[in-house]
Amino acid sequence: MAKVAFLGLGVMGYPMAGHLVKQGHEVTVYNRTTVKAAAWAEEFNGQFKETPLDAAKGQEYVFVCVGNDDDLRSVLIGEQGALNGMEAGSILVDHTTASADVAREIAAIAATKGVGFIDAPVSGGQAGAENGMLTIMVGGEQAVFDSAKLIMQAYARCSELLGEVGSGQLTKMVNQICIAGVVQGLAEGLHFARSAGLDGEKVIEVISKGAAQSWQMENRYQTMWQGEYNFGFAVDWMRKDLGIALDEARRNGSQLPLTALVDQFYSDVQASGGQRWDTSSLLSRLERHRN
Repeated sequence: MAKVAFLGLGVMGYPMAGHLVKQGHEVTVYNRTTVKAAAWAEEFNGQFKETPLDAAKGQEYVFVCVGNDDDLRSVLIGEQGALNGMEAGSILVDHTTASADVAREIAAIAATKGVGFIDAPVSGGQAGAENGMLTIMVGGEQAVFDSAKLIMQAYARCSELLGEVGSGQLTKMVNQICIAGVVQGLAEGLHFARSAGLDGEKVIEVISKGAAQSWQMENRYQTMWQGEYNFGFAVDWMRKDLGIALDEARRNGSQLPLTALVDQFYSDVQASGGQRWDTSSLLSRLERHRN
């Protein structure tokens, strides 16, 4: 069992850190809102510290799952940053969905301190985190990945090394690009079914047994049909992720016309008050226009 710090207790980090405790690891947490860290420590019989630096001191592994590039820098770099508390030979694992550039930046700083680093964004959403069934996309060195994988298995059903540092973030961009297109297609299909007077439940029962089947269809069609969106992976977060992918595409010359279009559709959802709605709320935009 290992001595572990976990930085960031959002809807993903909170249960992920809990799974580490359940696997027998000694876990210390940090969260920007200290009251949440204290609540976690009480629930899971762990420890919390009031700075990333203090949380990271003496730990073999430090995991971080925060919001974006700037959040990542704020908890890792600087006077109170976790990297200032980490010892040579320890390992830093970044589960944040961020840019490949910031992954390389953090890796370079970690290397000067003798700290191993992997970028390891996750997929599976809040349910995947709570059930310990996340998919982890990793960039970094094989030896660092092999060591961290033993700990990450507490909340992962699959973890894969995709290449050098930054490859995990690039793969997560592919993931979000694919999801955006699938959700828009499902939204249009359900919108068409309603406009045609079809029974949505029966339609999905049939087509989900064929080539149209997807995770989004199985897990989101019912709430979409009922117009329920106050849960899940927020539109604000998806737009952040798609923005990262579109920025990277401009640099590497990729053509992402559908992704850019769906990003604008999400902008419409935000403008209608759906910033915190689940990404499946693309249907709300179509239904609003139909009415």
